[in-house]
Parts: sequence; C-alpha cells; structure tokens
Amino acid sequence: MSLALIRLFRPRLALMNGVAAVGGYLLFSSEAHRGALCALFLGVLFLAAAGSALNQVLERDLDRLMLRTMIRPLPRGDLTTRAATSYAGVALCAGVALLVVFCGSVSVLMGATALFWYLAVYTPLKRRSNCALVFGAVCGALTPVIGWCAAGGSPFDYRIMFLAGLLYLWQVPHFWLLQRRHADDYQRAGLPLVVMGVEGGVVSSLFWLWIVALVAGTMLLPAFGIIPPRASLWYAAFPLPLVLLFMLRSEKALFSYLNLFPLLVTLPLIEL
Repeated sequence: MSLALIRLFRPRLALMNGVAAVGGYLLFSSEAHRGALCALFLGVLFLAAAGSALNQVLERDLDRLMLRTMIRPLPRGDLTTRAATSYAGVALCAGVALLVVFCGSVSVLMGATALFWYLAVYTPLKRRSNCALVFGAVCGALTPVIGWCAAGGSPFDYRIMFLAGLLYLWQVPHFWLLQRRHADDYQRAGLPLVVMGVEGGVVSSLFWLWIVALVAGTMLLPAFGIIPPRASLWYAAFPLPLVLLFMLRSEKALFSYLNLFPLLVTLPLIEL
C-alpha cells in the first residue's frame, strides 16, 4: 500500500511544487516565519499530491496504454478508483486547511485556481491538442504566486510575475525533452505530441528559442533587482550551464539540469 500511495501522489513532483511556493514567499520577505513557511510548504505539497492523484483517476485509461505509467496503482489494480479519489480528497482537505489557517484566503484562491486549471483545462486538453502544454504550464507557474501571497504580496506585483514567468518558460522545454524520451508511449496512447520536433536529426530551433528565453529570463531577475543582492551573483551565473549545454546540444545533460531548475532557483533565497 505504501508504494501504491507513493506512485499515486508522486512525491518528487509534489516536493518541487512546495519548494517553488517557498521561493515565492522568500522573494517577498527574507524574514520568514518558520511556522508559516512549513505550513505553506506542506499545504502546497498536499495540493500537488491531490492533483497528481486526481489526474491519475481521470487518465487511468491512458495510463494503461503507456509503459511509463502502467505501473501506477490504478492500472496495476493496487487501488480502486474510489480509494484513489478518497486519498486525493484527504490530501486536498489537508492542503486547503493548512493554507486557510496559516496563509490566507488569497493563497487558497491561487492554489485552487492552479489545481482547477491542471485538472479541468490541461488534463482534458492534452488529449486533443499538441499545444496543451502552452496552456497547462500556467498552473505550474502559479505555484510561487501562492507563496508570495502567503507572505502578504499582491499577485499582480511585477516581481512575482517575473518569477512565475520564469517557471512558465522552464516547463515547456522540460516537458518536451520528457516527451521525446517516451514518444512511443504517447503515440501508443494516441496523445498528440508537442509541436517542437526534430529537423534533419537536429532539435528544432523553436526548442532552443525557449532555452534562450529561459536564460534571458533568469538574467532579468538580478538585472531588475528583483532578487536579494546576496543572490545576484548566483542568478547571474546560473544560466551559464544552460548556455554551455545549448552549444553542446546535449539533451540528456540538459534534461538533468532542467530537472533541478526550480530547486536551484529557490535555494539562494533561503537563509538558514
């Protein structure tokens, strides 16, 4: 049962969302209250876990067709649809409760919006359109906004919009590289592939355009004084590996580096 719940909740993805929310909080206020930070982290983690579980309930037919996902608990029969939905409900209630009590109504609204967008917009759209990721990336970009609002910031502040935009830019090339690894699976399930492809054995220029935009967006944070001075050097140097990997055309190394992107963006904001 424990392994089934791990696969249902996808803790690595949930942790990534929790870290991004903490980054948004710390961007607004370096004098963080540890209790509020813990509540924020756990609240977003539970919401992300609930989203993963409900996504698997909605896509259980597709998961049975793909090698990458057929080991999930619903295709394997480790959990029933009712049990998975119940576990998702518990995680959802826990996440909402933590955000309501410790983070405020705006954070709850942002979290609910992100979850709704993921389940009601992105999940059904990716069955129909290869442009679904362009819309779906919005829910991932909202995660730092939850933390920013929990710290007392406005969701319309240009600083958090920059950080959210950066995470938006990150998701497209990251997911595209993942899709390339499992292209046969996606075709077997009948899911339309993302537009960016391979031209004559070389990754399309559109993909590298997204990487260049990601590098430029990261550089804008210190350039506009959005991040604290102590982190400026890190953010100025952070895109260098992306530039190097761009020049080397190393997809495997680039995918590994992009996996760490939200964590690497958040760590310099933390004062232990």
